[in-house]
Amino acid sequence: MGNRTLAFPRPAGPREPLIPSGVLGMLLFVFSEVMLFAGLVSAHGIAAASARGGVWPPPGQPRLPVELTAFNTVLLLLSGLALFVAGRAFSRGAGPARRWLTAAAVLGSCFVGVQGFEWVRLVKEGLTLTSSTHGGFFYVIVGLHALHAVAAIASVVWALFRLSAGKLELAQLQVVQVFWYFVVGIWPLLYWQVYL
Repeated sequence: MGNRTLAFPRPAGPREPLIPSGVLGMLLFVFSEVMLFAGLVSAHGIAAASARGGVWPPPGQPRLPVELTAFNTVLLLLSGLALFVAGRAFSRGAGPARRWLTAAAVLGSCFVGVQGFEWVRLVKEGLTLTSSTHGGFFYVIVGLHALHAVAAIASVVWALFRLSAGKLELAQLQVVQVFWYFVVGIWPLLYWQVYL
């Protein structure tokens, strides 16, 4: 028997990761943000449950714009749908994807604009960050979400510019989608907890 060696097949080259690193990074970031919002919503729930006389929001505070915010929630959900369609259209070319990315950015911007309008009205009616525990939680939770929405809109606009320049890659679009889906997906829970 001569000198035998076992030959193992060598990989042909680097393998594609199961999840692109940018998407994985964004998923980890989103997970940490979910924990942040969970803590805020829990603290809000404890404050509401321990309110004097079981009355929440406290007497004398303006009523939150439940109906207008319900409409605004629909705008945000439609923007998430538009971004989903943009992702599907991306494989067919820049034209269809560009239209849907633009729609997502416009609808998201409308959502933030309507919230700004709500806040101006609420401040004029006396609901401020320091007017009550209710006001403090409202502006911290909803304001933090609005900050995330602005950042997510900026990322959609960034993707739109990259797409127009012919430089947008699928993995980059997926990172933007993960962040925007987080912003869209967490809002109904925040609306339910804070407004209703």
